[in-house]
Amino acid sequence: MAKPGAESDPLLGRARGGSGDCPAGLATCRSVQASPGAVASWGLRIDQAVVFIEDAIKYRSINHRVDARSLWLYRWYYSDLCQGTLNFAIYLILSLAFIETPSSLSRTADVRYRSPPWEPPCGLTESVEVLCLLVFVADLSTKGYLFGRAHFQKNLWLLAYLGVLIVSLVDWTVSVSLLCREPLRVRRLLRPFFLLQNSSMMKKTLKCIRWSLPQMASVGLLLAIHLCFFTMFGMLLFAGEKDDGQNRERMTYFRNLPDALTSLLVLLTTANNPDVMIPAYSRNRAYAIFFIVFTLIGSLFLMNLLTAIIYSRFRGYLMQSLQTSLFRRRLGTRAAYEVLSSMSGKGEASPQGVGVKPQNLLHVLRKVQLNSFHKQALIEKVCSYGDVPLSASEFQRIFNELDKTVVKEHPARPEYQSPFLQSAQFLFGHYYFDYLGNFIALGNLVSICVFLVLDADVLPGDRDDFILGILNCIFILYYVLEMLLKVFALGLRGYLSYPSNVFDGLLTTVLLVLEISTLAVYRFPHPGWRPQMQGLLSLWDMVRLLNMLIVFRFLRIIPNMKPMAVVASTVLGLIQNMRAFGGILVVVYYVFAIIGINLFRGIIVAPPGNGRSLPAPCTFRTPPDLALLPPQAALITLWNVMVVNNWQVFLDAYRRYSGPWSKIYFVSWWLVSSVIWVNLFLALMLENFLHKWDPQSHLQSLAGTEEATYQMSVELMFRDILEEPNEEELTERLSCHRYLQLCR
Repeated sequence: MAKPGAESDPLLGRARGGSGDCPAGLATCRSVQASPGAVASWGLRIDQAVVFIEDAIKYRSINHRVDARSLWLYRWYYSDLCQGTLNFAIYLILSLAFIETPSSLSRTADVRYRSPPWEPPCGLTESVEVLCLLVFVADLSTKGYLFGRAHFQKNLWLLAYLGVLIVSLVDWTVSVSLLCREPLRVRRLLRPFFLLQNSSMMKKTLKCIRWSLPQMASVGLLLAIHLCFFTMFGMLLFAGEKDDGQNRERMTYFRNLPDALTSLLVLLTTANNPDVMIPAYSRNRAYAIFFIVFTLIGSLFLMNLLTAIIYSRFRGYLMQSLQTSLFRRRLGTRAAYEVLSSMSGKGEASPQGVGVKPQNLLHVLRKVQLNSFHKQALIEKVCSYGDVPLSASEFQRIFNELDKTVVKEHPARPEYQSPFLQSAQFLFGHYYFDYLGNFIALGNLVSICVFLVLDADVLPGDRDDFILGILNCIFILYYVLEMLLKVFALGLRGYLSYPSNVFDGLLTTVLLVLEISTLAVYRFPHPGWRPQMQGLLSLWDMVRLLNMLIVFRFLRIIPNMKPMAVVASTVLGLIQNMRAFGGILVVVYYVFAIIGINLFRGIIVAPPGNGRSLPAPCTFRTPPDLALLPPQAALITLWNVMVVNNWQVFLDAYRRYSGPWSKIYFVSWWLVSSVIWVNLFLALMLENFLHKWDPQSHLQSLAGTEEATYQMSVELMFRDILEEPNEEELTERLSCHRYLQLCR
């Protein structure tokens, strides 16, 4: 779940540093006031500066109340406890769909072998839901108070938040009044909104999608024309012939206009290729030209053109997002500077132009909620100025330390006096020793593959695991020895400072424990080693688990192969930066799953009892529990359609049982998931890979840091591209603050 942020108030407005909605009649003296005509106390100014710096760190909007009570409430609202409670409430209310009727609480999805799922009594899930809704009411009330009525009335997200809560509470009241027997729960469709409104990154992503829709619609129109043209041409080319045995299979794809349109739409995704072409090709080889031309224009040209357009529109989204983030950070730190520069002592105004005393800034930094590394770096930077007041530019430069992430240096190796131990330390600490370990692990993997091939046709109870058991014992002993030798060479702290060693050591320990358990239960391997099952797992299950862990351990080779390591680190970085896109995908899946449950539940009837026969849609390629369509089955169905592999099976099954209108649902899901979301994901992945593989984006040493090497953050990586806000833009935006009046 995406980490909550502030409201996505467009700080750039109409133009960055634009006038916005500024209150008129500002004074012309230099002071900072919590309310007109009142001079803020020394403690209040410190608290204001603390909150503004925390806003800058988190890239939050500063357009909130700044009086003492509001500042306390604001910090409490963004505390870990409060935000954790809010996130838990969002997770809990989304999870209710898996417990509510129809429930997904069953081990197997096959309706032939499972017992009826447990259905919660009326009032159980409703009680949990109303508690979550009350948390959201408190969340909305707090936001409305902190940002003010004017901001609330102009913010569409907050107004929509209010509307969703009202509808949800009314629908909840109706459910309780009808003893949970209502045919439709509207509030289930609205639950994903709570996830969306709590993440500014998701809001920005939706805005990016909205900006890209006109360009996507133009290509979509070309696709529609292309599809309709070839559908009409195919109907004229293939339909109307004699329905003999040779043509019957070919006629199934072009029997009528809807079937022909569906067949070519599926062919556009290449899901039914070559099924749709082979019958016609068998009758006349020249018919293949029709399908080849259709695929070339539609799949290879227009679909890739759509991907290119989405990428070209989306690549600027990252820059704009970073520009907004940079402006928010500069605005927050500048607001803190203005607050601190108006004070020299407790309650004493400072002369104009003096700047910020380092002692006051140190007092602020000690109260700021920040990780220890960055806080210590900021404090050291401030101390380097001594007692000289800080100018605005110097104040801003101090917070450049937030853009740095230190690359932890490995602890020094232990020092041994004996020449023999020193030689052993050099030998076992050399990277060639890692290569030897990788080679041994590869040999272990090859041995497992050989036995899997040799015993492919042998039942588990008839297998003789003597040789494989002996080999696994030898390999595991080597892994333990390798781990101990590395600890000897690097020291325990040095060994644990490498993530690859932590991964390797953890799996080696688990393998050792599992091997000892196997030997303790089933004794030492010997010819004809096929003992009866004892305990929780049979010998074959123990061997399988052991082999799976050995295969998983082979991933240790990734850090030793530079190209693979760069790709792996890029993928991990993508995962960390994909929270907004993952949240959007969760929302889309959730909404379409709930719609599908309401549309198709009960249409495909499950067979009575535990009969082995199932309706056609529930066999082979479709999930068996589609007959009842609980949420989990709905999600699996949507996933299968999204990957467009044989998705025509779902189209045909639901068309036969519910009617041709069901195609609208599945085609809409294909457009949203496979066409829009997948292409947006591809655009983000390309953007990240291009910058990750740029030689200038690798580790760099910043000016003034001779000993420490820092890894560039995303904002710092693009600092040469981003436009730095100027003095006028910052002061003009601060003058528009509704609750913080700067008088010059």
